[in-house]
Amino acid sequence: MEQYDARVDAYIAKAAPFAKPILEHIREVVHKASPLITETVKWGMPFFDYKGPVCMMASFKQHLGFGFWKSSRLNDPDGYLQGSDEEAAAGSFGRIEKMEDLPPDEAMIGFILQVIALNESGIKEPKKAAPAKAELPMPDDFNQILSSNTTALGYFVDFSPSKKREYLEWFAEAKSDDTRQKRMEQALEWISEGKSRHWKYQK
Repeated sequence: MEQYDARVDAYIAKAAPFAKPILEHIREVVHKASPLITETVKWGMPFFDYKGPVCMMASFKQHLGFGFWKSSRLNDPDGYLQGSDEEAAAGSFGRIEKMEDLPPDEAMIGFILQVIALNESGIKEPKKAAPAKAELPMPDDFNQILSSNTTALGYFVDFSPSKKREYLEWFAEAKSDDTRQKRMEQALEWISEGKSRHWKYQK
């Protein structure tokens, strides 16, 4: 990518009159921070990249947004940054309506250099773990059936939580008591053979 992108020029040209000088100033400060930064346009907004996103800016009818990637990991002793990483697109400094809403150039450059260093390090943001599913209680009637078959009970105890859950959810989804009973009997047969609920589809 080139250091300057003509699409960013076009984006600024189409912005509201109040926004143009602010966008131009942000662009100038970003490139002043490092000649390594290149421009691109993603999701219709100007992005500044170096080995990954560094920051972005967006112009709206009555305000601007200017956001940093990995903002939660940036050192911010003066408390300029607002919001979380997920809210970066909305801006790391809240609604920007005039030049005075931006932090000092020195602070902006400091944040830019921090993100560049993070991107240089190659350390990726940790993936958020999916929320754990609540454990399903063992139905009393199935517990009685399972307890009567020591082989099945042994296998079931050794099953992973997800394998156990597949069977318990299967019972819970039954539309009638008759269907539920048939599923529990089928499950007992499969479990006594050490099979999971979806064993037919596993290679």
